[in-house]
Amino acid sequence: METMKSLKGRNFLTLKDFKPEEIQNFLDLAADLKAKKKQGITGDSLKGKNIALIFEKPSTRTRCAFTVAANDEGGFPTYLGKGEIQLGKKESVEDTARVLGRMFDGIEFRGFLHSHVEALAKYSGVVVWNGLTDDYHPTQILADFLTMQENFGRLKGLNFVFIGDGRNNMSNSLMVGCGKMGVNCTIIAPKELWPEEELVEICRSYAKESGSTLTVTDDTSAVKNADVIYTDVWCSMGEEDKAAQRVALLKPYQVNKDLMAATGKDSTIFMHCLPAVKGNEVTEDVFESECSVVFDEAENRMHTIKAVMVATLGE
Repeated sequence: METMKSLKGRNFLTLKDFKPEEIQNFLDLAADLKAKKKQGITGDSLKGKNIALIFEKPSTRTRCAFTVAANDEGGFPTYLGKGEIQLGKKESVEDTARVLGRMFDGIEFRGFLHSHVEALAKYSGVVVWNGLTDDYHPTQILADFLTMQENFGRLKGLNFVFIGDGRNNMSNSLMVGCGKMGVNCTIIAPKELWPEEELVEICRSYAKESGSTLTVTDDTSAVKNADVIYTDVWCSMGEEDKAAQRVALLKPYQVNKDLMAATGKDSTIFMHCLPAVKGNEVTEDVFESECSVVFDEAENRMHTIKAVMVATLGE
């Protein structure tokens, strides 16, 4: 596949950097790798590759997904927690990048500042993957899209609703991804938590090109006809001091049985990037219901992250 060749050696920082067909290639490769893994078949495309996993923020899914995916393909992951490496504190990000680039073949970064992952990509000279920053979470979107594809057999034309904190990294990344892939996207949030207008306009231009729509509203009745209802925690990491204020503001935006029923569809699925605060953004009964695909989504983090590493670094 020509498009697969275009992915080799590319950094994976935000889906803004990829064409729709390239995003689809990641998903197709992930589906293939997932099917093989289910049959007990793993590969060696990362054989001899050393991979640095930098984690300023703790993680279950991202860390485990990168570790297992690298191992499955013959790579050697090395975990660097915030106690072992302090980007921009003990040493500048630029200098750290140049050191790691001399030792590793690929670097994953999960942390706060998006400028840090950009600097790693600029100065390391090796492939860099964004495992989450304050602005974007692109590996999660691939897992979400693979899950949606598995449930509906397509992405284009689906009606997708994100409800809750509309200006966090998940909302940002989902708007980008949906716009690129022709998914009709609605962000439902109180006006105080709407995404930045500049990003909304960029995503609207993607949507126009792909023939989809992007709507931002504070009206929960906009869930009507949704194929997917998606939410995330009301307080992102580092915002714990705002918890009480957020709970009060977002209580009307909770995903509960009434909200799911308001879609008017029996086929609507519930998605969440996890971890969830049950009783806040989603009720226990929806989280545990048959419409919930959150653990398929969590598993798909590994298959899609594997696809990203194989496509960008694999032999």
